[in-house]
Amino acid sequence: METTVVAAGGGPAGIMLGLLLARAGIDVVVLEKHADFLRDFRGDTIHPSTLELIDQLGLTERFEQIPHGKVHDFAMGEVKLGSLTALGLKHPYIAIAPQWDFLTMLAEEGRRFPSFKLIMNAEVTEPIRDAGRIAGVRYRDPDGRVHEVRAALTVATDGRHSRIRAASGLEVKETGSAFDTLWFRLPKEDVDTTELYFRVGPGRWIVGFDRRTYVQVAYMIPKGGFAAVERAGVEEIREGTAAVVPELAGRVRHLRSMDDVTMLEVRVNRAARWHLPGLLLIGDAAHAMSPMGGVGVKLALDDAVATANLLAEPLLGVQRDGTELPDKLLAAVQRRRELPTVVTQKLQQAAYSRIVEPAFRNETPTMPLALRTIRHVPALRHQILRVISLGVRQEHIRTPSVLGERAG
Repeated sequence: METTVVAAGGGPAGIMLGLLLARAGIDVVVLEKHADFLRDFRGDTIHPSTLELIDQLGLTERFEQIPHGKVHDFAMGEVKLGSLTALGLKHPYIAIAPQWDFLTMLAEEGRRFPSFKLIMNAEVTEPIRDAGRIAGVRYRDPDGRVHEVRAALTVATDGRHSRIRAASGLEVKETGSAFDTLWFRLPKEDVDTTELYFRVGPGRWIVGFDRRTYVQVAYMIPKGGFAAVERAGVEEIREGTAAVVPELAGRVRHLRSMDDVTMLEVRVNRAARWHLPGLLLIGDAAHAMSPMGGVGVKLALDDAVATANLLAEPLLGVQRDGTELPDKLLAAVQRRRELPTVVTQKLQQAAYSRIVEPAFRNETPTMPLALRTIRHVPALRHQILRVISLGVRQEHIRTPSVLGERAG
């Protein structure tokens, strides 16, 4: 198979990039190794800036049909930052929506465009090299057959354990994460009530996401602490959950054994270089984020938007003339998106060290000077809320649609 762009991975970065390029008339193939998008361990936070992207795609009405919760008010430790409703945003909240529904919506929109092709059950195995350039990828289907997709541009959107990045030799700097995550489900008592939790208590940090019929619980543990948790047994997790989130105390009995618990290793890193001739890394393949703030999906989508904005017109020329895409254009994507990545990771690390790490040490979090200052300076609280809502650098869709713009 030959195409102009192949995206190796069907997560937020890959699906959004495929949609935006196809809207602009560029032939694009997105490869997803699973048969569907149904994964419990994916981020569900849809920030106000992402909701604006949904508006620009004309998908707001469709998104509203996805059951989701809304978070308006925020705090840092004991300091209440305030409500996003005070910022004058069109969407003054963070939506908590199942990522599989969100990805399905984007994929269905992509299929409206004849140049969009999504192949499921396609496990990308390695890049194709040709005359010093990355010229596409090989993937394996469920029957074990190997296929090739040759492309002028290969985009690694295959996540924090990116095979394409590893095979290309692009180095990753691990900036460290002091915790891992245990995932498990607890049933909902009332399916009509939205349940969202973010709680920090002595020795524990717990986040709960509403999944319509159940609550998906993320139970954070210190890095390397899973063996100790296994020795203590599931009763330790039941007691910890009930102590920190009393609303779930009556349901922890449904957690029957450690077989109901999955451990997810948390990694925080970023590639020093995001590109080679014919290859670009975006999303988690370029920078794995901490779960702090739930910003991984936002940054992946912003990477995709920036990539489409910068490369769509040159890629149309490549598609028309068969020329090579200059490496300097790929470098431009990294220049645009690297600063927001670095600043966001540093903010995550600061929030973790001040709020969560003391809890892991079984200490009461102290209020540092910075938080005391924030408490008494409304302008600072306002600015922090804007960063939470819109990020360090907001991206807007600037690529056209070959089918005409939908009404937002």
